[in-house]
Amino acid sequence: MVEEKVVNAVITTQEEIQQIEESKERERTFRAAPKLNKSPLHGLWALTNRDLIKWYKNPIQLLISLIQPVIWLGIFGKALNFGSFISSQPGITSAQITQDYLRIFGTTSYFSFLSTGMLAFIILFTSAFAGMSVVWDKRFGFMNKALSTPVGRSSIVTGKVLQSVIRSLIQAAIVLVIAVALGMDTSHLGVLSIAGSFTILFLMSFGLSSLFVMLALRSSDWQTQMAIINLLNLPLIFASNAMLPVTIMPGWLQTVVKLNPVSYANDATRQLLLGSTVRLAPLWMDFGILVAFAVLLSSLGIVLSWRLLTK
Repeated sequence: MVEEKVVNAVITTQEEIQQIEESKERERTFRAAPKLNKSPLHGLWALTNRDLIKWYKNPIQLLISLIQPVIWLGIFGKALNFGSFISSQPGITSAQITQDYLRIFGTTSYFSFLSTGMLAFIILFTSAFAGMSVVWDKRFGFMNKALSTPVGRSSIVTGKVLQSVIRSLIQAAIVLVIAVALGMDTSHLGVLSIAGSFTILFLMSFGLSSLFVMLALRSSDWQTQMAIINLLNLPLIFASNAMLPVTIMPGWLQTVVKLNPVSYANDATRQLLLGSTVRLAPLWMDFGILVAFAVLLSSLGIVLSWRLLTK
């Protein structure tokens, strides 16, 4: 009987020792576990990087997005040879042709004029699909998961905008390289001019991406969002100076062009990259308008995200 009690006591002691060791092991594991990072910047980058990973792991998407501006450059830009129209006039010299180009387009060739317009073209169309990402996240349930985390609603919206801006600038850089390879005027290209033009494109992309994300906050139907994209994209690009100079447009359309922020982005990039002599506004005014455009629309997007983003 005494021996049985001793055996039971030994077993009990061993069980207690094992429980203590398991408890210590759990404590060590808990201490070694990474702490939850609740920083707004960490959440913002995580959401931005998620969309970027989906993008660069699908190179077909990048290739397709570049086809349209390349077609415009390679076919429309080269085929629409205004020089042949001007030179067909009797007695005109090459110096006069150059002067006419500078007077109408602000540069020595229509192709160079169109090339800078294609930068705004790719920015506009990439920014337009920032809202589609919001719609798909809602349809597949990811938005509900994101709203259940400590990440703020403003970070969710800003993450969508930032991934669109990064994609837009990368694609614009590729289009610029292609334009230079096809014959764009490079006499004014430099580090400062390229940096300044991409600052302008950043502001344009930030404002437009904020606009399209804002329009998608309450939408869960991709067809509605596509209709909005088609409704806004064509007027924004064709009622601007992306394809043709303002001076040859009718008076009523010139007024519309001057109200279009895309026009000021084109104007600034042409001044910086081509040294354009035909200007819609001074460079500082172009910059100021685009800063106001980006700040206004991004602020509206953040405010509306607090009200419209729900599970």
